Amino acid sequence: MAAGRPLGRRGLLGWPGLVALAGCGFHPLYASNGAEPGPARTGLGLIQIGLMPERIGQVLHEELETRLDYGDASAAKRFNLSVSFGIEQQALGTQLDTVATRVRFIGRATWTLTTLDARRATVTTGSVRAVDGLNTFDEQYFAQQLETDTVNRRIAGAVADQITADLARWFAKHPA
Repeated sequence: MAAGRPLGRRGLLGWPGLVALAGCGFHPLYASNGAEPGPARTGLGLIQIGLMPERIGQVLHEELETRLDYGDASAAKRFNLSVSFGIEQQALGTQLDTVATRVRFIGRATWTLTTLDARRATVTTGSVRAVDGLNTFDEQYFAQQLETDTVNRRIAGAVADQITADLARWFAKHPA
């Protein structure tokens, strides 16, 4: 998977598979209509991402920015995306001395897309979840901290992928 872009944009089947599926009404989510970008790409480019607290919120904010970076950067934004995001840890494997040997990380996010006009109307909402884990036995403190940061980034990336896909599907059905 290319960094920062949803899998659906590139497709899994390649051009021959897409041509075969076109006959049954399938069309790529991020497809363009000739020279113009499609409704999903256009809509994603109209989203401003709200502030998110804490370091992991900043990481998710960056991940979302790379995925929603469509269209003209100077174009006026019409929607605000607010996201509540957190990651919890669960100790799975424990030794007799109660030292955890495996930790599961569960990232949960709830998001709301609202208009930026005076009404601030809620357009759509959703929630997503991503799970990852790491082994902790015989790890030096700094090595374990680096590995934890890596897992947190993977979870933020997976959550950003899911939010972007949900928003793209919504814009495909409701062109902005």
